[in-house]
Amino acid sequence: MKELIYRNLPNFFQNTLIGFFNLLSYKKRYGGKYKDYLNKFKENQELPIDKLLKIQEDRLIEFLNYAKNNSKFYNEIYKDISLPKTVSEIGKLPILNKETLRQNIEDIHTIEKNEGIVSKTGGTTGKSLEVLFTHDNTQERFAMLDNFRFQSGYKLGEKTAWFSGKAILTNKDVIKKRFWKTDYFHNVRYYSTFHIKDDYLKYYVNNIIEFQPKFIVGFPSTILELAKYGIRKNIDFPKGIIKAIFPTAESITDEMRKIIESFFKAKIYNQYASSEGAPFIFECDKGNLHLDLQSGVFEILDDNDNYADEGRLVLTSFTTKGTPLIRYDIGDSLILKKGTCNCGNNNPLVKEILGRVDDFIFSPENGKINLGNISNTLKDIKGIIKFQAVQDQLDSLKIYIMRDSDIYNENYEEKFRKNWTDRVGNKMLIEFIYVDNLESENSGKFRMIKNNIKHLI
Repeated sequence: MKELIYRNLPNFFQNTLIGFFNLLSYKKRYGGKYKDYLNKFKENQELPIDKLLKIQEDRLIEFLNYAKNNSKFYNEIYKDISLPKTVSEIGKLPILNKETLRQNIEDIHTIEKNEGIVSKTGGTTGKSLEVLFTHDNTQERFAMLDNFRFQSGYKLGEKTAWFSGKAILTNKDVIKKRFWKTDYFHNVRYYSTFHIKDDYLKYYVNNIIEFQPKFIVGFPSTILELAKYGIRKNIDFPKGIIKAIFPTAESITDEMRKIIESFFKAKIYNQYASSEGAPFIFECDKGNLHLDLQSGVFEILDDNDNYADEGRLVLTSFTTKGTPLIRYDIGDSLILKKGTCNCGNNNPLVKEILGRVDDFIFSPENGKINLGNISNTLKDIKGIIKFQAVQDQLDSLKIYIMRDSDIYNENYEEKFRKNWTDRVGNKMLIEFIYVDNLESENSGKFRMIKNNIKHLI
């Protein structure tokens, strides 16, 4: 109903409505204890490593006890286990994988939906999840993120160009070549990431130059397409407009960084987290990635579950009390880096974050649809265990779906199809194929997208 009302409003009122909903969201994010958390992280950002490790250990003990006392799931699986008293003992707890999280999500929750904030995420492995955050944890996570961004000059309320997976445009917008909506209350312009097509890119670039945002936030694959277009067309992006670029949801390669920074004449500051609530990894002004030990425990395990400098990432996140993530196998990999950094941040260093491999579906109508947008097709959908999108032809798409027949129904199927048409348009043939199993690659990683026609694009 809300969507129908929104799509029938004039553009001015659509912008106003977006601003109004953001007012409600901002109150949840930046109210309560947000300022207290922000001040704490500012004070702690240059603590020596021994004090950071002590904060991590104290928070772990408190978090484990909270989860055992408030989550039916953890109370059951920990009933015969003596909880760790140090971080080094965490390995005696069982590892939680995505499928176990999905199947037991109601028992893992420690609060009711009306007590917290719901995060609906598809994730980049094609599995649907719905996690709950307490209001305090939401404010703490935004304080952590903002403290990182503030160090690069970011300020709330300054002009920001935002590229995220929100379906904000109407057919009238596309006809008018207007690929954005503006929240004038908060100085944020949201650009559609569903219409990244050669015919449209000039409108994006010209509008960004006209809007003159100080910051760019969002999917790096979309920002990359704009930068490549600008370089290809010899557009001289005005120097000094953009102060910083903050990518989200996808990994950044050195080549992507080079192209984006070259065109926009601004530095990228990378960060890692997840919609489920993973602890943070932040990039400092020296270009090094740091684990944030105040936000959680990071375990890097080899194929035999032994600790290593390179391997899969198993996480315990202190800011997930609504849906506790303890030894959560998130499906990504990480390489640690030896040594220290002279930026003032004494958290351990990361050489590279692996696993979030960028891929896309190509729509003749809308252009490239990136991994972040594809994963978001699962939002508001229940009963899909996993899916894989395979593109063998320019004008058609096969989507293989593992479903939970007790939950998945025709209404969810219709909504899932609409989520896809919102992204690829109405001209592309979409075939749903229901299967009992979807295999991982030989590497053990599951690919949500298989694009077999990249050579044609």
